[in-house]
Amino acid sequence: MKDAHNRVLDYLRISLTDRCNLRCSYCMPRCGVDNIPHDEILTFEEICRISRVMADLGVTKIRLTGGEPLVRKGFTDLVRALGEIPSLKEITLTTNGVLLAQNIKCLREYGVQRVNISLDTLDRQVFSRLTGSDDLDKVLDAIDTAYGYGMGVRINCVPVAGINDTELSAIAAIAKDRQIDVRFIELMPIGCGRAMRGIPSDSVLNTLEQRFGKAQECGRTDISSPAVYYSFDGFAGNIGLISPMTHKFCQYCNRLRLTADGYLKLCLQYPAGADLKTPLRQGISDKTLADIITDTIQKKPLAHSFAQQCEGDERKMVQIGG
Repeated sequence: MKDAHNRVLDYLRISLTDRCNLRCSYCMPRCGVDNIPHDEILTFEEICRISRVMADLGVTKIRLTGGEPLVRKGFTDLVRALGEIPSLKEITLTTNGVLLAQNIKCLREYGVQRVNISLDTLDRQVFSRLTGSDDLDKVLDAIDTAYGYGMGVRINCVPVAGINDTELSAIAAIAKDRQIDVRFIELMPIGCGRAMRGIPSDSVLNTLEQRFGKAQECGRTDISSPAVYYSFDGFAGNIGLISPMTHKFCQYCNRLRLTADGYLKLCLQYPAGADLKTPLRQGISDKTLADIITDTIQKKPLAHSFAQQCEGDERKMVQIGG
């Protein structure tokens, strides 16, 4: 499945809900957002049907996101159903980790190979201020539990000036004794993030090199990977830098997003895409659904323009999907 710029689109990120049990300040206002009514959210059956059609078109990897995907009732049933789609090679999960430990065994059995766990601080007071909760211990336990079950574990950290900028080395050190990759993601000016100041990846790398010595670049896991990985002497895991603002990688983008209310979103910044839920509920065939998808992806923008502060999607990150 290729777009108008000849990029192969084989990766679908599915937001299962716009609800979350945390209130991370760059993602969602502390007061929350107006949630999508329950009957407007895609059912698991609809998600599976779209996923099967997309797999037939060439999607090989699905990542389940939110909001927080684990707050959706019956989440593991969906994972099991997606795992039965023969042509899918990989099912992964992005989570804040609060509910993860209690679900790890089931997720592992149903085929989830890797989890990305968001962790922006190791300081309890900062965690409480940043997320509106006191659940840091649950997140740390989730990391240990997932690793213990043999799952691939990646830590996602968003460096923000004045919030966690003094903790980057401590967070990176999670990768020192275990084969866990710690990834630092540049803050994008989406929703609440527009009011905050992110830290460029080059500055993050400089900070880490001052603490751990010269980094050796490992490159990307594949050409479409957003992260450039580095190794440090004495580290079991690697450090990844994801730089959508300072070293954008749009020319290799292989991603599509499906929002919780059934919108096929083509680019994180722009609202371009197509409503799949309405025609699905009107009884269209799989062939027609596939035609809608293949026609829509031809409108995928060549690149975002966050740096130019152009008009974009006005929704908060939690409403778009991680």
